[in-house]
Amino acid sequence: MGIAMSSPSISRSTFHLILTSLITLSVIAWASDTRAECATMFDHSMRKLHSQQTVELCSLVQDKPVLVINTASHCGYTPQFKALEAVHQQYQEQGLVVIGFPSNDFRQEAKDEEKTADICYVNYGVSFTMLAPSHIKGEQANPLFKALAAKSQAPSWNFNKYLISNKGETVQHFGSSVKPDSEQLRAAIELAL
Repeated sequence: MGIAMSSPSISRSTFHLILTSLITLSVIAWASDTRAECATMFDHSMRKLHSQQTVELCSLVQDKPVLVINTASHCGYTPQFKALEAVHQQYQEQGLVVIGFPSNDFRQEAKDEEKTADICYVNYGVSFTMLAPSHIKGEQANPLFKALAAKSQAPSWNFNKYLISNKGETVQHFGSSVKPDSEQLRAAIELAL
């Protein structure tokens, strides 16, 4: 003698609703895990140079070493853009992310953002990520540079370079006079990769 059990039937629309809910919860859980892997210093969106488009820094740098530079258009170190672009070209396939932060904190940035873009993109052929001008020192510093100052030191001039490990745990500071193609910086990049 067996007991017959009837299985409850659900409508097609209910099934789709349940399936959609499960997929949504999975995506939210994945996004939370992804966001949790992002170093707090990168948990910001910033506008690209001479653009309305914003960049989610976490998405850009996730699990990759990052070279951050505070730049200026009218500085004696401005020609470093050429070597920074070469570093970007050499190491981007291996995972290095290069990000430039124009700033007028040392009074050497173009007053017009379009001019800054021309200097970067036209004069020096920059293809790495350049963000809109912002403050990089003091109380007005953008959140990333506040974090860099806390972990290392604030920039003392234009073209300071910060090499940040793929998890954001270590920050190495290189001053303005350290050229992007110097043995010192290249050795640190290769070790970070």
